[in-house]
Amino acid sequence: MKITEKIKEPIAFEMELFEKKFQLAMSSKVALLNRITHYIVNRKGKQMRPMFVFLTAKMVSGGTVNDRTYRGASVIELIHTATLVHDDVVDDSNKRRGFFSINALWKNKIAVLVGDFLLSKGLLLSIDNNDFDLLKIISVAVREMSEGELLQIEKARRLDITEDVYYEIIRQKTATLIAACCSLGACAVAPDDKEVIEKMRKFGELIGMAFQIKDDLFDYTDDAIGKPTGIDIKEQKMTLPLIHTLNTCTPKEKSWLINSVKNHNKDKKRVKEVIAFVKNNGGLEYAEQKMIDYQQEALHLIQNFPPSIYKDSLTLMVNYVIDRKI
Repeated sequence: MKITEKIKEPIAFEMELFEKKFQLAMSSKVALLNRITHYIVNRKGKQMRPMFVFLTAKMVSGGTVNDRTYRGASVIELIHTATLVHDDVVDDSNKRRGFFSINALWKNKIAVLVGDFLLSKGLLLSIDNNDFDLLKIISVAVREMSEGELLQIEKARRLDITEDVYYEIIRQKTATLIAACCSLGACAVAPDDKEVIEKMRKFGELIGMAFQIKDDLFDYTDDAIGKPTGIDIKEQKMTLPLIHTLNTCTPKEKSWLINSVKNHNKDKKRVKEVIAFVKNNGGLEYAEQKMIDYQQEALHLIQNFPPSIYKDSLTLMVNYVIDRKI
């Protein structure tokens, strides 16, 4: 059995029901919109976000979920999907998970409007059911994701990102959404237990940090065709292995590195040299250790919950985040 299926096993029933509810949550009277949302639903990814919501809810409650749990999972998926549709427009991207993006098939104007529609659907699903506590969690996540993206754009121009700024960027850009999933799961079933909601928010944030560092490492490790990809370097993205190397090398090496990333990022040979330099100067080991630190801290946070298949699945999920190959 694939590890993702094993993680999903204790919530298989909920995930199936969630898919039906999620489709309903996306429905519209406009035929074009329904065609597009149908396309989106049929090309879903691993569905990690709703899995986090349901596993957290069941671990916290001792195995039960309620209507709020399903709404919380639907809202987070609606709003996350909206941000992806908008991201593809911003990045001028024609593919998403190997399929054509919405903007590639229906053009930018329609893609932006579809993103707006999904956003409003998510907000209304919460408001119509008085889930204001859940809505607040999600709204904070959307605000932070936007700030993280803008912070990265602002800093990328100068290539002088410190490690602290890097952590702040990935906390906002990536970790805040997984944090929202876990706090949502807890809040849906235990709305008055502020301590547990905060603990699960922190748990999700730590997993998100580990997840992003793992993504950064993929740029330096061999892909399916046996070559490091170097895409982040081509896009002038400052990731942890590179930041650590810049902070520990000589001034001369530093100016060569910055010049390479800034002015020679399209030169395949030079990108290869940068990758080799980062590898030889301990950049990957350093990033890997940081990733493991975040993972261990996350696991520590849930150790006092009573033993359950949901807790086991969450532990598997945390380990999958750093062991995954894609």
